[in-house]
Amino acid sequence: MIRYLPLIVGIAPLIGVTMAYWLNVRADVLPSCIPYIDGCTSISATGRYMPGSMVFRAVLLPQAAFMTVLWWFSVEWLREVSPTSRASKAILLFGFTGAVALIVYVSYLGTKEPFYEFLRRFGIYLYFLGTALAQILLTLAMTRSRLRNTMLLVISLPFVLGVTNLLLKLIMDDSNAIENSIEWISALLMHGWFVLLYVAWRGSGLTVTVRTDSSNAR
Repeated sequence: MIRYLPLIVGIAPLIGVTMAYWLNVRADVLPSCIPYIDGCTSISATGRYMPGSMVFRAVLLPQAAFMTVLWWFSVEWLREVSPTSRASKAILLFGFTGAVALIVYVSYLGTKEPFYEFLRRFGIYLYFLGTALAQILLTLAMTRSRLRNTMLLVISLPFVLGVTNLLLKLIMDDSNAIENSIEWISALLMHGWFVLLYVAWRGSGLTVTVRTDSSNAR
């Protein structure tokens, strides 16, 4: 089960958010488009309205727990494949921060009070930043390989897209559609990285065992 955790973390949110968006389109509360290209709506809007919000929360709240467990085992795996790496504490710090921020974001999604709106925005930005930094640190700590280079490229692109988004905001009067597209694409890349992590785990022959001290059980 543990070895498939990166697949769950990578794929489940994409399926859940897509399903939530489809439900809201069917209910005529969101426009129909390909959000990765057209940017007709944001990810947050997908989870803000019924009936899609029920699926959105049901998938993303457990996601935070899965991510916490994933980062823990990722660090344990890293200690085996790269014993000299010193990135473990930083990976856990940023990874756990991203997971907690995801809970804050989902919990306050749809609220209109200024303070809660601040928590929602703070949560989503910190989720993306914390998760991306943990991904980059883990990737850099891995042994050099073609897979590692692919993972590094995949997780570097959201930062490039983020800078592009800031520049477009400065020169365009209305950049909402582009910002929405960048948000969807960045989320797709970040979760695609977890799928690549599964490939790395499988390639290294990851196994998880449970041991006890039999002398203390007597």
